[in-house]
Amino acid sequence: MSICNERVRGNTQSRTPAARRQAVSLRVMLVDDDDARTAFVTQALLATGNDVVARLSSTEDLLAAVRRVQPDVVLVDMDNPARDVLDNCAAVTQQVPRPIVFFARNSDPDTIAEAVRAGVTAYIVDGLSEPRLKPILDVAIARFREHQKLRDELEEMRTRLADRRDVERAKAMLAKLRKLDEAAAYALLRRSAMARRITIGEAARTMLAAAELFDTPGES
Repeated sequence: MSICNERVRGNTQSRTPAARRQAVSLRVMLVDDDDARTAFVTQALLATGNDVVARLSSTEDLLAAVRRVQPDVVLVDMDNPARDVLDNCAAVTQQVPRPIVFFARNSDPDTIAEAVRAGVTAYIVDGLSEPRLKPILDVAIARFREHQKLRDELEEMRTRLADRRDVERAKAMLAKLRKLDEAAAYALLRRSAMARRITIGEAARTMLAAAELFDTPGES
């Protein structure tokens, strides 16, 4: 992997791309096997005020590179996306999400569908030119942030539903074991959560796990 212009800007390891401001430039990781095309894309990115912080070939470990360099966006430029490249994109999407912009010459619908499943934010099939680069990156990042927002909201909803389910189970178990009414069981569960400085859902799951460990009967 060829690293260029790599530098630390504050605590980049602890910041996510969605939380960083795009005040000066984007930190771009470029993936391309064509040296001449890589030079052109690098020049185009620099001309639009961005930094190319790493250049990789398609055979290198994209996930490890993203973890190390912490780019704001990954730009992949290939004639025909290989399976390994799409698998690497999927790994990044699952483990360290980043906007991924894919420039390709292959407009096959199946390939595009595979790219979408891999988490590619934008798949561009009609070529890369300097005037189009900035708006493409801007739109891709905006889409990525909106998608991440929706994912976070969905995850929050799932957590709330799981908390509600587990709290109800834990309340029923406490009511049965301690001969308490529902309000008193909830109050006891809440005090336990506050004492341990955890959420009431976490307290409920801890209690349920302990009950299973000791074969204490509870509500299912």
